[in-house]
Amino acid sequence: MALWFHSSHQIPALTAAATLPVLYSFRRCPYAIRARLALAHAGLACELREINLRNKPQALLDASPKGTVPVLVLQDGKVIDQSLEVMLHALRGNDPDGWLQPTHGSLEDMLALIERNDGFFKQALDRCKYPERHDAEAVNQAQADALTWLAALNDQLEETGYLFGLNPSLADMALRPFVRQYARIDEAQWNEQPWPHLQAWLQRWIDSALFAEVMEIYPGWVPGTRGPVFAAGIVGSD
Repeated sequence: MALWFHSSHQIPALTAAATLPVLYSFRRCPYAIRARLALAHAGLACELREINLRNKPQALLDASPKGTVPVLVLQDGKVIDQSLEVMLHALRGNDPDGWLQPTHGSLEDMLALIERNDGFFKQALDRCKYPERHDAEAVNQAQADALTWLAALNDQLEETGYLFGLNPSLADMALRPFVRQYARIDEAQWNEQPWPHLQAWLQRWIDSALFAEVMEIYPGWVPGTRGPVFAAGIVGSD
């Protein structure tokens, strides 16, 4: 059984003038953040097209009719429209700090944790963020599920400070954008939780040069124009 949903297909190759892959992104989306983390870490330069999710450009929909981000269009027209697939594509090309080779566990172990994050925790996170969209029972269960998940991550981080050993890994970078989103719901409550290892793990990343690189603010993309170059150089990770 696959540990993640694979989605890639082909559209006509980019024009000769388009010398870089094209990344459709939205700055605050945790899926887009994780994709940009891997692209920046791998030094895989691309043309960044920052989009408005309420007014999706036709070029995005032509590349990926589901209309979500991130979407990476390679020079040959291949489309990768799942965030984890974008990460793996970038890191298989260049992985200077060994994100795909954890010192504890395996790639399969990391993918299993990411799958659980993207299912179990993401559902709880959405209900905690938007309680007005759900009944009280569902919200209460989501809050309990989120606390259980985050406490388990804190325990996993206790020994080494990272999820799979001594160094940052694919799992750390795939999960941090979602934990950050939870922490931002109520920062005072987050700071009061008994999760010192999880809080330190998140803060190290927020304070890193890599985070600053991927969270830079870009103007919205105007169809028919070239977007800025993103991830032109390799930056460190933490």
